[in-house]
Amino acid sequence: MKRPLISIVSPVYHGEKMVAELVRRNKESLSAITEDFEIILVNDASPDNSWTEIEKQCRLDPRVKGLDLSRNFGQHYAITAGLRYASGEWIVVMDCDLQNRPEEIPNLYRKAREGFDIVFARRARRKDGFLKRQSSVLFHRLFRLLSGLETDSAIANFGIYRRCVIAEFNKMPERVRFFPVQIGYLGFKTATVDVVHAERANGKTSYRLLSLLRLGFDVMLSNSNKPLQFAVGFGFFMSALSFALALYNVIAKCAGIICVPGYTTTIFSIWFIGGLLLFVVGIVGLYVGKIFDQVKGRPLFVVRTHVNVGENAD
Repeated sequence: MKRPLISIVSPVYHGEKMVAELVRRNKESLSAITEDFEIILVNDASPDNSWTEIEKQCRLDPRVKGLDLSRNFGQHYAITAGLRYASGEWIVVMDCDLQNRPEEIPNLYRKAREGFDIVFARRARRKDGFLKRQSSVLFHRLFRLLSGLETDSAIANFGIYRRCVIAEFNKMPERVRFFPVQIGYLGFKTATVDVVHAERANGKTSYRLLSLLRLGFDVMLSNSNKPLQFAVGFGFFMSALSFALALYNVIAKCAGIICVPGYTTTIFSIWFIGGLLLFVVGIVGLYVGKIFDQVKGRPLFVVRTHVNVGENAD
């Protein structure tokens, strides 16, 4: 069976009122390139009627394909599910909220045809609210600091990827998924294209600052040992500080500055060192927990049902 030229993969959550428009605009944009395409919509157990709308679009056009996950796994797991079923020579990943404008796909494809394997869409001017923009900036700054990985707050999932890139991405077994970082790790020839970022078509984003920080912390632990290095450095610093404090107490005792036996100093040292040990052991425990989650070998996603796709992921 001939592969489509382009596959669109879009995770859907709270997308009931956006699915039809998303499909329509994708068809219009893709038709300027080819009629040989597929649109894969992955319902991440959305609590509204998103799956009903996806089924409707699948009945209207066999090039529209639907995956219904058994529960809410999360955006990046839904993307992973869609990529396992995508069969195009080029794969576009985009959100369902129409902030990623389908009209930009021809521009991404044109840039990719210049010899690039990955072309990220860079949001020149974000149309998110002030709090969303600031929380995103804070997330990326903390992520860069604690992980040592370079990220750009203007770049998210939206982009076009050559099939060989997605094939390598699909081999990555990590349980903690963060699509932009994992794609960047692969090291293929990459470019960016500035795109127009639109207002959200309907509803509000499900990402809040706490969710972003939790995601960043998980990805950081899964991609970097920098927190352990930080803990070791902090331990050396505390040891030096404790030594200096002990030296001060000896000098102060000899000089007659301290007249009361060192009860306060002893208690302070016990609490201080105890807290430091708990801090370091806690970080190690988090890494052990991630290892435990990984070695269980549970599936990254479970597809409850699907429409217009084969029985097996490619």
